[in-house]
Amino acid sequence: MQSNHLKDLVETALRAIAAADAASLEELRVSLLGKNGDVTLLLKSLGGMDAEARKAAGAEINHAKTQIADALSARRAVLDSQALEQRLIAERIDVTQPPRPDSSGAIHPLSRTQEELAAIFATMGFTIAEGPDIENDWNNFTALNIPSHHPARAMMDTFYLKGGQVLRTHTSPVQIRTMLEWAKTEGLGTSPGSIRIIVPGRTFRADYDATHSPMFHQCEGLVIGEGITLGHLKGCLIDFLRAYFGIPELPVRLRSSYFPFTEPSMEVDIGWNRKTGELGGGSDWLEIGGSGMVHPNVLANCGID
Repeated sequence: MQSNHLKDLVETALRAIAAADAASLEELRVSLLGKNGDVTLLLKSLGGMDAEARKAAGAEINHAKTQIADALSARRAVLDSQALEQRLIAERIDVTQPPRPDSSGAIHPLSRTQEELAAIFATMGFTIAEGPDIENDWNNFTALNIPSHHPARAMMDTFYLKGGQVLRTHTSPVQIRTMLEWAKTEGLGTSPGSIRIIVPGRTFRADYDATHSPMFHQCEGLVIGEGITLGHLKGCLIDFLRAYFGIPELPVRLRSSYFPFTEPSMEVDIGWNRKTGELGGGSDWLEIGGSGMVHPNVLANCGID
């Protein structure tokens, strides 16, 4: 009787396990092998049997328990495999879909500005000239007609290094280097008939407040040649500023000023509206830079008549 009952229990359990889904499989495990499950209760009933009967019945019940446990494990593996397959189908990667674009960053605003400046001046025939950040006193001051008593030479304005060198306070030393080299080759008849360069680069001054930084960027231009006049300078400045700011009729004003390395010297202003910040409108003026004709002393220092 016991044997037939156990056989029927196992057969019924195996059929139910084979057809179970994930939720009902756990219910079957509890009802069969749980604390009060059918197989567990059969094991508990062994205590009321004599030794010989308990031994035989125990072996049969444990064998049945193993069959059911193995069937539960096998069914769980099948269900897990099916669930994984369904998830893979649902999360399938479309290899034909374009990938997300790589974020490659952007050009630094200073680099972009320098490129824009160079592109405009290139249309006027200018090339880029460069020089070192560390300069000697002669290139940075003396050759540029800056006397020893000039405020720019003060320790409070200039970073002095060992050996009489300085961190260049402007990009103008590159002009000196260019003119010296040009004068050498011009004397041999091997250089072009003129100089037309722009000099973008870093400059350094011992000045730090809300509107000044110890390191900042400049861009200046130099033209040397026969028949160059103040009119050429004015026209070049106006054409450049209108092209750079994209305002064809941008008002440009030149004001008399003083720089030791130019004569005459002029500040360059552009029209703007102080209230709205709009360029080209209003009755206000915004200082944008300095300019002038190269001082005769600077030309002489570089061996140019």
